[in-house]
Amino acid sequence: MSKLAEIRANVAKAWPFESLPSAAWSSQKPTYGDASPAVINAALLRAQRRPSGNWYPFADSSQIGAKSVGTSVAGVQMVAWRGDEGQLLVAPRACPHLGADLATAPVECGTLVCPWHGLRLSDRRHGAWKPFPSHDDGVLCWVRLDAVGGETPTDAPIASVRPGHPQLAAVTRVDGVCEPCDVVANRLDPWHGAWFHPHSFTQLEVLSAPPADEDLPEADDRFLVAVTFRIGRLGIPVIAEFTAPGPRTVVMHIVEGEGQGSVVETHGTPVGLGRDGLPRTAVIEATIAHSDRPNFGKSLLAGPLIRPLMRRSASRLWRDDLEYAERLFELRC
Repeated sequence: MSKLAEIRANVAKAWPFESLPSAAWSSQKPTYGDASPAVINAALLRAQRRPSGNWYPFADSSQIGAKSVGTSVAGVQMVAWRGDEGQLLVAPRACPHLGADLATAPVECGTLVCPWHGLRLSDRRHGAWKPFPSHDDGVLCWVRLDAVGGETPTDAPIASVRPGHPQLAAVTRVDGVCEPCDVVANRLDPWHGAWFHPHSFTQLEVLSAPPADEDLPEADDRFLVAVTFRIGRLGIPVIAEFTAPGPRTVVMHIVEGEGQGSVVETHGTPVGLGRDGLPRTAVIEATIAHSDRPNFGKSLLAGPLIRPLMRRSASRLWRDDLEYAERLFELRC
């Protein structure tokens, strides 16, 4: 039986867990010979040439509610809130009157009320002040910044394929001193997973990787990885596909095994320069879990308990991976 056939036989089991043998971290097969810098860099360059429509994800959809929320994308200070019908609104953060911080403005009937002088601002233009195009896909909130992106704008973000219902989504944000390309480069190196994250991954094997070509059809531009997700002494083997549909995004799809159809979207959103003059990037990661198991839908009732665990797991991984991304930035600059 071939290795791929053996992996597929394992992930097809009705019981998704397998007992993991006890093994020393250093006894793993080294992957440096396969993790070709040329392959990773070529995949990054191809991703950077793909359009984004000038869209940037900036927050968990559930984070924007009845209160105004201040944030920054690519050095542009903005405020987000919900309109009178619950729609997402995003606008410049400075009040057009005297520059008050609208992130401190109360929201009444979908309208911002400036706390300095009571100017009411909504989805309508007020002089030079006007809301940015925005989009809420139910998991992430996006803003379109045409002056920053400089591309041909699109009406909505260029979406990746997400699983159907039932699904359970959780969003994590971690900020680091690097640029979006460093975040993307990290995700386009699947070979580091079991070495750098032994608490979460084991038995990792890159089954196929794209060639180090600058030009490659997008359909062929993918990494196929067999990996076992570790839960203590138990593991869940899956086959995952990594693609980069845009210049600041890498998507992992589980294509075989438990949770087939589940997606992890990793976005590198530029925040701006820190006081030290160095760039800050927000890693915004959406985990959208799906399962065909009959009782998965019932588990959604426990969503308020499960989502914090999903966020904690993703945050732990990205605290590690930001060391990687920040080191790439340090070496490049």
